[in-house]
Amino acid sequence: MTTRTALITGVAGFIGSNLADRLVAEGFRVIGIDNLSFGVLEQVPSKVEFHQLDIQSGGIDPFFEGVDAVFHLAAKNCIADCQADPVSTAAINVAGTVRVFEAARRGRAGKVVYAESSSLYEGSSVFPTPEDEVKPQSFYACSKFASMAFAEAYRRFHAMRMTALRYFCVYGPRQDYRRTIPPLMSAFILSLLRGRQPTIFGTGEKRRDFIYVDDVNDFHIQCLTDRRTDGKTFNLGSGQNHSVREIFAAIEKVLGTRISPLYKGDLPGEAQITLADIAAARAVGWTPKVSLDEGLLRSIEYIRRHVLPAA
Repeated sequence: MTTRTALITGVAGFIGSNLADRLVAEGFRVIGIDNLSFGVLEQVPSKVEFHQLDIQSGGIDPFFEGVDAVFHLAAKNCIADCQADPVSTAAINVAGTVRVFEAARRGRAGKVVYAESSSLYEGSSVFPTPEDEVKPQSFYACSKFASMAFAEAYRRFHAMRMTALRYFCVYGPRQDYRRTIPPLMSAFILSLLRGRQPTIFGTGEKRRDFIYVDDVNDFHIQCLTDRRTDGKTFNLGSGQNHSVREIFAAIEKVLGTRISPLYKGDLPGEAQITLADIAAARAVGWTPKVSLDEGLLRSIEYIRRHVLPAA
């Protein structure tokens, strides 16, 4: 039996490293590419054939030859950083993505699954938000909008099998707490475990749709064999949302710290509400399985065991 091969860009990142674990467990040979500007080498599973390369480099091309699937997850994705440097954002998220698509085309990759973002809905007032409500506002969202247009062109002119995934607020083990503005789940948990006040930007009333990383990876795996996903775009969220304050209260209740948050000025470019319409994903048989309560417990346990001792 021939071993299937998958290539992951951004393999040292949060979602990429978790996906690599899953693919290895499924029996795949996994090739990983990451320049380690955002990812962490220690997160790359030992069985991954890792290459420290930038997706903007032609040096990535040979690794795409004949792979069964490409998962393109590499990106500059901290909204604050993207707002501060739109030139770098476009170079990585647009030009870098086109380089990946071209490498996949030349290498005759079997399938390309690539990350878009729920940030494409920043200007929408339709909730839950379906896939056709695209209204980008921030520089990050605009970079994802441009890469979306290139993906459509590759499908149109080269008949490539491609699936776009719009992640909402993915959380779980290895979520990047080192970013300029860390994701709130890991930021809250780590601060409270260290006995410090976490920061809430704005009033804490912004609402977010949170989805656990294992549920996202269920859909990644499904994309490999389910032809119904070809040429389509799917929201990956829970279909429920919670305010930032509610998330803080839930974490604080579990930890019992009695520490209150520190409030600072709002961040520019962020949507007030995210809430996924997941009807399209449900129609092909996917559904979220990990509840918010369970996901928080798993995230807390991971940070307590693996992050605190190394900090």
